[in-house]
Amino acid sequence: MQQVQAVVARSKDAPVELVTITVPDPGPGEAVVRVQACGVCHTDLHYVQGGIGDDYPYLLGHEASGIVEAVGEGVSEVAPGDFVILNWRAVCGECRACRRGRPWYCFNTHNATQRMTLEDGTELTPALGIGAFAEKTLVAAGQCTKVDPAARPAAAGLLGCGVMAGIGAALNTGNVGRGDSVAVIGCGGVGMAAVVGADLAGAARIIAVDVDPRKLDRARELGATDAVNAREADPVEAIRALTGGFGADVVIDAVGRPEIWRQAFYARDLAGTVVLVGVPTPEMELTVPLLDVFGRGGSLKSSWYGDCLPSRDFPMLIDLYTRGRLPLDAFVSEEIGIGEIDDAFAKMHRGEVLRSVVVMAGSRA
Repeated sequence: MQQVQAVVARSKDAPVELVTITVPDPGPGEAVVRVQACGVCHTDLHYVQGGIGDDYPYLLGHEASGIVEAVGEGVSEVAPGDFVILNWRAVCGECRACRRGRPWYCFNTHNATQRMTLEDGTELTPALGIGAFAEKTLVAAGQCTKVDPAARPAAAGLLGCGVMAGIGAALNTGNVGRGDSVAVIGCGGVGMAAVVGADLAGAARIIAVDVDPRKLDRARELGATDAVNAREADPVEAIRALTGGFGADVVIDAVGRPEIWRQAFYARDLAGTVVLVGVPTPEMELTVPLLDVFGRGGSLKSSWYGDCLPSRDFPMLIDLYTRGRLPLDAFVSEEIGIGEIDDAFAKMHRGEVLRSVVVMAGSRA
């Protein structure tokens, strides 16, 4: 075992702390990864605020890339020295979804068996089973996806959560095709990635919707053909006007609120698709006339992690990135040190950044 610096949340709404933790040697099926970079995701703030659970103390961070340092018995998919992106969908290969050839729906994903601890032995709960605001972390080997080491760590790690969620919402869940019209409501990190995903898929019209003009300008830079400021125009009417009065083929809700989902529902064309990728909170409820659901046809989908299969999607997207076809660098608003996470949370809350990325000492580009 070894001791490293890491960021933890000890209790609800308390400031995060930089402390020393103990990382066990990897056991069977496990790997220790030297973290190079980790994005500051809104999910980490949800852990701090108690929005996910109360299993404190939490070891924060999950959008990460790094180098495999050691592996346990039986590990064959990665080896020491491999550059990897961490994921929170280590598929089991045995559940009913995996047996049906749909491992991206795996119902039995797994994490490391051993727990990392504080110096006094208190067990830590790693965010999304990863815990990567740390110099090193212990994960299940299946949570490591080997990719091209030529990729910039700060950019590559973002595929570990938000960017993959958005790209996958368009490519995998929404099945956006060449010539389609797509509307993305909410242009934070996930929504912006959905814009990029729609562009990769060859959508003819990509409509970005937000209340922040800065985000709309950024969405245009990343592939949106049109921008709608929801403070100035009704999004449903604006999307219909931009699509010949019909509505978009695919509408992606990257906010996760009932009123936004209803906008997405009524802004789609007949037989169109609504994709919910924004994460709602437990108390939220939705009421829609059932006749409208029946009469409009089409598909109403949820996108969990962009319905991705890391072993399939991460290498492909990194290949596009290294060939200049996927603008991952555009999502890195700033590189920060491990002691600057509270400030990054504040910038994220104010909408000033797509992603602040913690880059460990010695790993800066």
